Amino acid sequence: MGVGPSLRQPHAHHAIHEGGVVGAVNRTEDVLTALKHGELEQANMLLDDLLDYWETRIIAHADSEESGFYQEFVDRDSSMQETITKLIRDHDLMRMIVADIHQLRKEEGINEDVVRKVQALIVVNEIHSREEERELFQQ
Repeated sequence: MGVGPSLRQPHAHHAIHEGGVVGAVNRTEDVLTALKHGELEQANMLLDDLLDYWETRIIAHADSEESGFYQEFVDRDSSMQETITKLIRDHDLMRMIVADIHQLRKEEGINEDVVRKVQALIVVNEIHSREEERELFQQ
């Protein structure tokens, strides 16, 4: 799978990250608002949308980075391997948190643990994006 040109352009890559987190934050706020108003059915539908967003937008972006983009940095400079390994670990953490949310919902429905993990996804993603841009584009 080829690497799209926008991944290689710092400004465009940043815009992808920024758009991703804004969408996640907005969708998370929608879930929380529905919960606050006791609209459990609506909250569940919104959480389905949120998890789909994480999987098809943010994690799909991570997959595309791992499918060649990161390797380009290692190929140019082998000392980047440790940085790339850390960035991939961040992606793995996001995948694990999403999987945990799915499991928790199946077992317990929406609860405080689900909300905490949804919010943790945003924090992990924000830190990951900041560090990725710093490490890869501001050398």
